[in-house]
Amino acid sequence: MILEYGSSLPYSFLISEGDKLVSQNRPLKERIKLGILIKLLKLFFLIEKHLLKIKSINYPKEQFILSMWHCHQCLVYGIKDKSKFYALISASNDGEIIAKAAECLNIKSVRGSTKRRGVAASLELIDKLKEGNSAAIMVDGPRGPKGKVKDGIINIAKISGVPIIPVAWKSNDKTFFTFNTWDKFQVPFGPCRTVALYGEPIHVPADLSKEDVKIWCEKIEDEMSRLESELKNNYDKYLKM
Repeated sequence: MILEYGSSLPYSFLISEGDKLVSQNRPLKERIKLGILIKLLKLFFLIEKHLLKIKSINYPKEQFILSMWHCHQCLVYGIKDKSKFYALISASNDGEIIAKAAECLNIKSVRGSTKRRGVAASLELIDKLKEGNSAAIMVDGPRGPKGKVKDGIINIAKISGVPIIPVAWKSNDKTFFTFNTWDKFQVPFGPCRTVALYGEPIHVPADLSKEDVKIWCEKIEDEMSRLESELKNNYDKYLKM
């Protein structure tokens, strides 16, 4: 469905019903720009899903909360059952574009971050988990510091009772690019072979005290670092499995 802005606006076709949340209360030029960005990103996602190969090692067999770095957002390509999966995406403008574009991969999102809709998003995600869905949280997002796990995933796992699964992701292919952003964002362009190494489930105690949350954040960080080292040292072996 196309939103009507009058025949004098030749680019109105760029702003579809699926993009209207991005378009609200913005100047026309910005609405068109955002509409173009979303559609280009959707096109990229649709093409790349046929070119990207993800070798999943130790993929979880039961419901999980995926603990992943902000730079590895494209790892969600490898989620096997997207019909029962939600990604926690920030409520920022950038996050809105990503969330809209990700819909073409059947990836549903809950919108919120530490500074915007944090509590509401956590409660919404807990509800989705209690319904039997799995989820992914970019644990050092949306603005860092890089490699530091924030307490949101610990509290969500504590209340929901769903275990945390840390994951590492890597590729040695030249088509796997790293951008000069705060998180060193990584994205595949064209044919690309990658390996995702999943850790064992980490169950957060339901009676965990506030004082111990930081300890569990460090525990997740340590396990993600261990997985990254393991994958770096044995990448070729895992790729051939």
